[in-house]
Amino acid sequence: QVQLVESGGGLVQAGGSLRLSCAASGRTFSSYAMGWFRQAPGKEREFAAAVSSNGGNTYYGDSVKGRFTISRDNAKKTVYLQMNSLKPEDTAVYYCAAYSGWTVGGIPSSWGQGTQVTVSS
Repeated sequence: QVQLVESGGGLVQAGGSLRLSCAASGRTFSSYAMGWFRQAPGKEREFAAAVSSNGGNTYYGDSVKGRFTISRDNAKKTVYLQMNSLKPEDTAVYYCAAYSGWTVGGIPSSWGQGTQVTVSS
């Protein structure tokens, strides 16, 4: 089992930047892929980004591609989401997630509690 704790959310103006962090504990961090998802009010949860267990492969949803960057530090057991050029439509609760294995695929097996990101226009 993996425990995930997100941090770094907040209020930012459109065009600004934020960096989210997700600290993991439990299973060996370097053995599983990690992802970020988001859910806006009244909408379904949406995939934002993911990274393989060794950081070598990254994946992005169309709505964040070119603006967000996912990375991980296996020594610190932490995954990051750098968010630039933020838009009001990026407003959502952002969730950190752990996949079952070292590649990105399927539904993540563990989820954090979420952190709110609000982008004002």
